[in-house]
Amino acid sequence: MPTIPFEVFRGSPGQTRFDTFSLDIPEHTPILTALLKIRDEIDPTLTLRYSCRQAICGSCAMRINGKSRLACLTPVGPEFRARGKLRIEPMANQPVLRDLVVDQGPFWQRYHSIRPYLVPDPQHPLPVGKESPMTPEQVAQFQETPRCIACASCYSACPAIASDGDFLGPMALAKLFRFVVDPRDGAFHERLLGVQNQSLWLCLRCNLCVESCPKDVRPAERIHDLKWMANQELGALERGSRHAIKFASNIREGGLLNEMKLARETLGLVGMLGQIPKGIELARHGKSIRKHPPIQGREELDAIYRELDRPEDLQHRPRVPGQGVKGPTQQPSKAGGAA
Repeated sequence: MPTIPFEVFRGSPGQTRFDTFSLDIPEHTPILTALLKIRDEIDPTLTLRYSCRQAICGSCAMRINGKSRLACLTPVGPEFRARGKLRIEPMANQPVLRDLVVDQGPFWQRYHSIRPYLVPDPQHPLPVGKESPMTPEQVAQFQETPRCIACASCYSACPAIASDGDFLGPMALAKLFRFVVDPRDGAFHERLLGVQNQSLWLCLRCNLCVESCPKDVRPAERIHDLKWMANQELGALERGSRHAIKFASNIREGGLLNEMKLARETLGLVGMLGQIPKGIELARHGKSIRKHPPIQGREELDAIYRELDRPEDLQHRPRVPGQGVKGPTQQPSKAGGAA
């Protein structure tokens, strides 16, 4: 394998640059091992964070050729062959302290805000000094969330965090899901209410968190489930949830989107007034907002909705063993419940 150039981000706030280091190493070498070789043999001032070197601690998360991932888990060869270079940068969405080390304070603040612990249920108190056993079916509801190692790769990859400081981030919401579905927790309603109006519907559904996660936690799918459960438990309380429900029913009517009706049902008449300048701008660019006639093949569309609405596929969260979720205030299809 040819000598590989590493373009490594260096510096601290206000003084940044990229330094290039060339290494002659086997292609199976992990990126982290290469960086440690640079630090030990070429530049001892290179600063990075690492610990276990076995994809357990999550400390070595960074951006490699623009993608957030663990350096200990990423071999040199495939990245170099795919991109023709190796560009190493600190994680995004977190202030850089020095070189490849970031301040993870914002990441952990969001995590702690979701109360990542069991909240006692006064009606069903946990046994004092004893275990509180769960069935395999109840544990299975956690999905993949216990695998999370809090590496912040998903947080770094998330464009919603970059665009809106109110968004909790993929990891925090995935952890929230873990406690929402725990039958021992007594804050089901309060947890969903806390994010329904604040953060849940700010997710851009880009799935970059799924791509970046080294443990296949699939945060985007857990956010999808939280949206569904929030609509089932609370109803459509704010613009994001209303938009999801009305979008699904809108498409179901004729197969094509009636944008004017969707805007009215999502924003209300008063809210639509604020969209007039945007509508004028769209019209200037040839965008026509009109009601379309029903499409052909409507029966295929109806079949899709029937498949999505099968009772066995709907998300239900047991409050306590043997009991189901309180009846929903809205009954959107699964397609609209968590757009």
